[in-house]
Amino acid sequence: MPGTVLITGTSGQVGSALLGLMRERAPGMQIAAPTRGEMDLENADSIRSYVRSVAPRWIVSSAAYTAVDAAETDREAAYAANATAPGVLAEEAVKLGAGIIHLSTDYVFPGTGTHPWVETDATAPLNAYGASKLAGEQAIAATSAAHIILRTSWVYSGGGKNFVRTMLRLLSTKTAPLRVVADQHGSPTSALDLASAILGMMVATEFEAPNTEAPLAEALGSRGSIYHCTGTGETTWAGLAGAVREHLIRDHNMTPPEIIGVPSSEYPTPAARPLNSRMDCTRLFANFGIRLPHWRDSVEVALQGLAATDLPTKGLATTAVAPR
Repeated sequence: MPGTVLITGTSGQVGSALLGLMRERAPGMQIAAPTRGEMDLENADSIRSYVRSVAPRWIVSSAAYTAVDAAETDREAAYAANATAPGVLAEEAVKLGAGIIHLSTDYVFPGTGTHPWVETDATAPLNAYGASKLAGEQAIAATSAAHIILRTSWVYSGGGKNFVRTMLRLLSTKTAPLRVVADQHGSPTSALDLASAILGMMVATEFEAPNTEAPLAEALGSRGSIYHCTGTGETTWAGLAGAVREHLIRDHNMTPPEIIGVPSSEYPTPAARPLNSRMDCTRLFANFGIRLPHWRDSVEVALQGLAATDLPTKGLATTAVAPR
């Protein structure tokens, strides 16, 4: 990998996983991982100044405002991070001839029906968070930057706050049945699997570059597009909770509480959630040969790593579980 790779959001799940993966696989690679003090995503001048100072070959835009419910009343902050900042990053990428890979979400869709969404389906976000992420996609596409937009869903990892870690704690400490949403369908996605896909896309593109100085738009060509990138297979939040429960029974000889599937209406939230987050990832495999593992396999890998540190000794207060 020639040049510097700039990663935003390295304190988040995907950015952190990518940073660790790149350091592991290519310890000599040049990586720029700015703190908020070094590059403030709510300040366009700060973004431009930092990007120009490191002159990256690639920009991985994984930072985002992800407080879905809070975005309903804090729209200005959501749009600053999710829409304006990616657009500024793309504008700077054009000037440098750099490539930008931006992380987006299933929330750009209305969540209706039962078919897996394809990249060309009409978007219609249900909430402010989804609208801000769609605006970010549009801001990038409006530039001539060599870009890849990855829409993903139900991300979890061994760090940060996520559904898998929450369920591991609850199922290992509670005795009363857990009521978990069972009418939202999607694909759990490992942050580590996403990071591996991102790295693979960068490497594949570099193989097509005539030289390390050529603008990446030439190497990326028609593959510069929107892609869906999620774990293989589908489930519900209750199904994902069930996989965590099975792990505790099988690998830790525990007797976790039962899981009761409930409709979303039983867990009202300020922001509406899509019932259908299934995503068709055929285009990603066709253009890059990348297909993420089955969600069950990746969840099991994550749980094996989490069990040593995340199995608590004290219970939590609630048995109602918000999906995300």
